[in-house]
Amino acid sequence: MNAPVILDRRSVLAGGGALIVSFALHPALAQEQKPGEGPKLPGSLATSPNLDSWLRIDADGRITAFTGKAELGQGFKTAFQQIAAEQLDVPFDAVKVITADTKLTANEGYTAGSHSMQDSGTAILHAAAQARALLVAEAAKRFDLPAEKLRTENASVIAPDGRRLTYGELVAADLLHVLAQPASHLKDPASFKVMGQPVPRVDISAKVTGGAAYVQDMRLSGMVHARVVRPPSYGAELTECDTSAIEKMSGVVQVVRDGNFLAVVAEKESLAVKAMRALAAAAKWQENAKLPKSNDLANVLTALPSQDFVILQRSDAPASGTQTIQATYTRPYQSHGSIGPSCAVAHFVDGAMTVWTHTQGVYPDRQAIAEMLGLPQASVRLIHTEGSGCYGHNGADDAAADAALIARALPGRPVRLQWMREQEHGWEPYGPAMVTKLSASLDASGKIADWNFAVWSNTHSMRPGGAGSLLAAQHMARAFAVPAPKPLPLPEGGGDRNAIPLYSFPNAHVVHHFIPTMPLRISAMRALGAYHNVFSIESFMDELADLAGTDPVEFRLKHLDDQRGREVIETAAREFGWKRGQKAAPNGGYGFAFARYKNLAAYCAVASEVEVDRETGRARLVRAVAAVDAGQVVNPDGITNQIEGAIVQSTSWTLYESVSFDEARITSIDWQTYPILRFNAVPDKIDVRIINRPGQPFLGSGETGQGPAAASLANAIANATGKRLRDLPLSRKRIKDAIDA
Repeated sequence: MNAPVILDRRSVLAGGGALIVSFALHPALAQEQKPGEGPKLPGSLATSPNLDSWLRIDADGRITAFTGKAELGQGFKTAFQQIAAEQLDVPFDAVKVITADTKLTANEGYTAGSHSMQDSGTAILHAAAQARALLVAEAAKRFDLPAEKLRTENASVIAPDGRRLTYGELVAADLLHVLAQPASHLKDPASFKVMGQPVPRVDISAKVTGGAAYVQDMRLSGMVHARVVRPPSYGAELTECDTSAIEKMSGVVQVVRDGNFLAVVAEKESLAVKAMRALAAAAKWQENAKLPKSNDLANVLTALPSQDFVILQRSDAPASGTQTIQATYTRPYQSHGSIGPSCAVAHFVDGAMTVWTHTQGVYPDRQAIAEMLGLPQASVRLIHTEGSGCYGHNGADDAAADAALIARALPGRPVRLQWMREQEHGWEPYGPAMVTKLSASLDASGKIADWNFAVWSNTHSMRPGGAGSLLAAQHMARAFAVPAPKPLPLPEGGGDRNAIPLYSFPNAHVVHHFIPTMPLRISAMRALGAYHNVFSIESFMDELADLAGTDPVEFRLKHLDDQRGREVIETAAREFGWKRGQKAAPNGGYGFAFARYKNLAAYCAVASEVEVDRETGRARLVRAVAAVDAGQVVNPDGITNQIEGAIVQSTSWTLYESVSFDEARITSIDWQTYPILRFNAVPDKIDVRIINRPGQPFLGSGETGQGPAAASLANAIANATGKRLRDLPLSRKRIKDAIDA
């Protein structure tokens, strides 16, 4: 980990800026503690323990909270503002939040796995509470009063007699720089004024009014526009390219070539696109890609060499199953489907590179770009700027590398690089294809006696950290090798994420078959393996409930000991109006599913109603009711937004999305060949019921709905058609073929 950002008061004053005082705890409040000593600090304070990595107060009273996480549309920027405001006893609007920037914020690695609230939110929660204690202690000293006699309100510390010192006045003192402490005096949730309240997201206004909301909207003075010419297929070699005619085109600034990396820069974006087309026509490539058969992925994947890990072995009772069933479920390669193609802006000045990027990890991406360019990391700065669509490791890091490599060839001029749609669809790292095989037996009472689950999958992360993860670095003359893929360790996992069910079975065996060979370029996609594993487990639970002749909700409760999980299931069922033996309208069906994301984050249950056109096979989610337990709630609107988004996106994945390819090239390169859910197919209604747990730890909720939404939808389609589909996506053709079979 890089050292935390230290804001030095003396250097800031010397530079003529506002007075900035970093927080530190007085010896009266806490003992000095070195990193690694004593109890673990909460959240990301464990890796960036200085309070001034998280909070700043200016002499005029302005308050800034810092996070190393990237706002990707999760809404945490709003939630973090609420947390800091609540614990500091200031109005919501008194706080400004600065997100991931390698010059300003702590190194929190990647923004992934629904970790922002539990890592960064927890750090800000405790940093703000400890800062409030520090300010009260300073005021107590000036008032010559015991700290417990004082109260805080509206950015001031107030004495019983009405005397008041503002935070700005208090930080004018020379406070000590010490580490945060494991314990904080957090406010009683019963007294909350800002946390727990629905607050409109601060990032929405520009997005809905056409303002500058995304990196795609950035326009810097003197900026030029660039486009890359990508190879036609994986591993293609550029054998010939006469650039003379392109270099003479009106508005063209420069053609940049480095090995198989080929790009053009122009004064205007339209000219860059025109020149890119001409450059692509002039380029000659030697292709050698050999892709597998896309219509036989299950056999392709299970036949590849694998490293096998038994991740659960339970034998608590003799096998007593009387009825056994088995099933195989498959997931295709799937695209992130970002609505705006990946983009970055880079500026190379005096040997220093600055890149504005929608990467999910500014520090790891800085490391990779610095290695690619042969620059010290201190000479590379990455500033996170939202992109139009994310959902995991899409083309953002590659676009950042493209822009940096091109900007190095044009020192002094900002370079805006944006991918074309066919490049986004054809070259991004996809969500990996997966296969799961399940078998289980029921005992005489209708309970599961033994459970067997096996999953085949590639790694689910080839994120940067080294240059070899970047397309530009792979295509340079001095090419960087793609790093060896590795499984992601449990308890969070990758392909085996959520492969271990939360249910209690007396006998259970779960195996992760990790496949190092990667036929297609893949990396992290939202929820990683949890989407397919939960789809498989929860579909199979319905199949077992049917075998047992038991209502699907009752069947789940029969096997679940986790009390919070049970409450989530019961809430979703009650709010949906679920009844044993219920019958949907003609051509309709009901489905239910549940999971706790990663078995350690938020709980989510989804009940669905679908309609199926039996003539065409078209399925549509009509309504969904979700219940979620994400621990202590900061912004209920934010959680609702995340669950609604998860259900809509998961519906798109489950009904429509699949990467297609032939033996040489990716063929799903636009919205026609890679269809997604359209507005005319969105649900009529989605209701989200939040179970608040005041005072409990934050549980990541951003991805908790992906798996339950998919399985609930699949179960509802099975209920409507009487046919079980196990291969994703549940397309019109597959549904129609099943009906007609």
